[in-house]
Amino acid sequence: MNSRKRDPITLQDPDAKYPLPLIEKEKINHNTRRFRFGLPSPEHVLGLPVGNYVHLMARIDNDFVIRAYTPVSSDDDKGFVDLIIKIYFKNVHPHYPEGGKMTQYLEKMKIGDTILFRGPTGRLFYQGQGSQTRAAIRSISVFPGNLAIRQYKTSMPEKKLVCHLGMIAGGTGITPMLQLIRHITKNPMDKTRMSLIFANQTEEDILMRKELEEIAKTHLNQFKLWYTLDRPPLGWKYSSGFVTADMIKQHLPPPGKTTLILVCGPPALIQTAAHPNLEKLGYTKDMIFTY
Repeated sequence: MNSRKRDPITLQDPDAKYPLPLIEKEKINHNTRRFRFGLPSPEHVLGLPVGNYVHLMARIDNDFVIRAYTPVSSDDDKGFVDLIIKIYFKNVHPHYPEGGKMTQYLEKMKIGDTILFRGPTGRLFYQGQGSQTRAAIRSISVFPGNLAIRQYKTSMPEKKLVCHLGMIAGGTGITPMLQLIRHITKNPMDKTRMSLIFANQTEEDILMRKELEEIAKTHLNQFKLWYTLDRPPLGWKYSSGFVTADMIKQHLPPPGKTTLILVCGPPALIQTAAHPNLEKLGYTKDMIFTY
């Protein structure tokens, strides 16, 4: 822990803009990429609290465009930050013929090009065991997950103790979930349980599948994984279609004081599937957090 304190932090000021260069780009599938940006030195960490995200900013076609992304790397990684981003190309989606301004800009970036980062930003802070007292650590089996949540961006964070995190993610909405899953399972002292429903259009669209399934195998009693696809292949053993109340009831923790359901994904998933079904099943507002 002492060496971590000495690591220089990139995001020193949440209101400042930091130009970071693209140093690596990997094609994950037909429309998703991993972008790696370099930090000021090989010893720098990003300095992003778990549960927070960053904003990327660029001037595109005379507009100043700002978009929020959750890195899949962490402050255990020095010298770089990784983002997994779905590219919204022109003339693919009938409702968005122009595609995504920021994602297409990122797709065209060349190695060495820079883009502005700003952060940390966010209303959720996963504190795990790091800030707990010895007494709290002794009661780890009862209250394993120590979170702080801001009701509004400007309000003070309120503490919430969580035994079981439920997660509903759609597409690249997996990135904030993966940030938490990695952080929690990496710490043998952290016994927080997690259950994830991951919704996608096709099997090819399932991001980080290999890693998620490996974590589910190696942490059988801590992490449960379930998929649903809009267009499943023949012989698909998981669910199909939108996230339903039955799906939530079967695969996520029931409503309770130490339950928190995290939701991240496209508006249709959040507004027509996740929120209405969670409310129908008796989850109250303080049991739901939407990125």
